[in-house]
Amino acid sequence: MIYGYARCSTNEELQDIDRQKRELKELGATDKAIFFEYESGTKTDRAELEKLFGTAQTGDTIVTTEISRLTRSTRQLCDIINIIEKKRLKLTVKGSITIDCTNGNIDPMTNAFLQITGVFAELERNMISQRVKSGMQNAAAKGKLIGRPITTADDIPSSFYKHYPKYKNGEINKKEFSRLCALSYPTVYKYLSIVEG
Repeated sequence: MIYGYARCSTNEELQDIDRQKRELKELGATDKAIFFEYESGTKTDRAELEKLFGTAQTGDTIVTTEISRLTRSTRQLCDIINIIEKKRLKLTVKGSITIDCTNGNIDPMTNAFLQITGVFAELERNMISQRVKSGMQNAAAKGKLIGRPITTADDIPSSFYKHYPKYKNGEINKKEFSRLCALSYPTVYKYLSIVEG
């Protein structure tokens, strides 16, 4: 079985994960076998990644588009390599490397290459983070407002208010509310906290 893993750091309103899904399908993963989530690559307890490793069986293949999608932490990459080796899985990173541990071993050169790639992914993340912080400090020093604008009740779309009474009366749950409004689950939560807060 071929499983895919896709990840973006922010939610679906800000980042599109569809490109990753398309590429994972090109690598052989089906829609039902793609695990995806919107979490930081440095977070160690990612539910979908853990679910993927819990689902994959000996001899299965995990595909991803980049090492940085799996993790941006060298330490966590080492943990992932250990899981792949123990579970006797195969990991394919698109256009980069394939690690075949189905025989229970990993080639030392492949392991080293993968870890070096992880070091560069972590370095890139740290450099971007440093540049962002520096830019924010510079903007703040010039008196500019930093961060997202505050959402008020006036900013909430009419579709939310149209279906809100049904939710309030218990006719629909949050998931149905989200679907009817064509809004993401986190956005509905945010709007509810504003309206009911």
